[in-house]
Amino acid sequence: MSREKTEERPSWAPPVLRGVRMEAALRMLELDVRRRLDGLLQGNHLGLVPGPGTEPGEARTYQPGDDVRRMDWAVTARTTVPHIRETVADRELETWLAIDLSPSLDFGTAACEKRDLAIAATAAVAHLTRGGGNRIGAAVSTGAENIRIPARGGLAHARGMIRKIAETPRAAEGTRGDLAALLEQLRRPPRRRGLIVVISDFLGGVEWQRPLRALSARHDIVAIEVVDPRDVDLPEVGTVVLSDPESGRQREVTASALLRKEFNAAAAEHRADVAAGLRRAGAGHLVLRTDSDWIADTVRFVVARKRRWSGGVA
Repeated sequence: MSREKTEERPSWAPPVLRGVRMEAALRMLELDVRRRLDGLLQGNHLGLVPGPGTEPGEARTYQPGDDVRRMDWAVTARTTVPHIRETVADRELETWLAIDLSPSLDFGTAACEKRDLAIAATAAVAHLTRGGGNRIGAAVSTGAENIRIPARGGLAHARGMIRKIAETPRAAEGTRGDLAALLEQLRRPPRRRGLIVVISDFLGGVEWQRPLRALSARHDIVAIEVVDPRDVDLPEVGTVVLSDPESGRQREVTASALLRKEFNAAAAEHRADVAAGLRRAGAGHLVLRTDSDWIADTVRFVVARKRRWSGGVA
């Protein structure tokens, strides 16, 4: 269930992106992203780029915390001292979004649905990677339908892409999403090195880890995990009907202290598995919650990412 009463929505909540309000909501989202991201980043032009480039540069001595995938084994063998190969940031970046809009995201118990937050994250990524000839495209899956939007540059393309994603029809309840298959769409045919941003709630199995690791061998990866409080915590609500939107199964249970403890422990274990899988793929991990200021959380992630690029401590 989602809460759509205006008076209950905090000022930082993304707009409701459906119905007759769609066009106005998209304009509001764009203005909010531009105003708050630029304002909170204080004009430092911090974004998801520039990051590690793809063109080989100078070799330097390995420092703790460096990406071991950039080890220069030839120089290391010659000098007997570990070296990594610096890379020159590309002037033009191609970003691909892998957006999971399966039925588990058509849910929210706080300020918005997870789906609205996923689309808001899409708008933020488009803003943070824009300019300098950069291009952005998307692969979207609802479980019932796959949509591919070619990578192009320009503000008009970014706006059209966000609108098309927001207008994607919802899959019927009982439709199961397949994040692994969505990621496989970005592996073939091979693309020039760039940035892959995965937006999902990462619920269900972890079969997505293998294609994500394969993508990380060629691309920089950022994973945006969209979370609702009820994904991780079962409150004391007495008798309640639990529903799995991707299987259609329902079960009436009494939220006893024991059941709540087991539910919360299982949810925490799953999230830990997700975080570990993303770390193994070398992915940046941003968690956005429906009960938290998503733009402030995005800014903290971007600033920490910039510090890592510059050799600082996140």
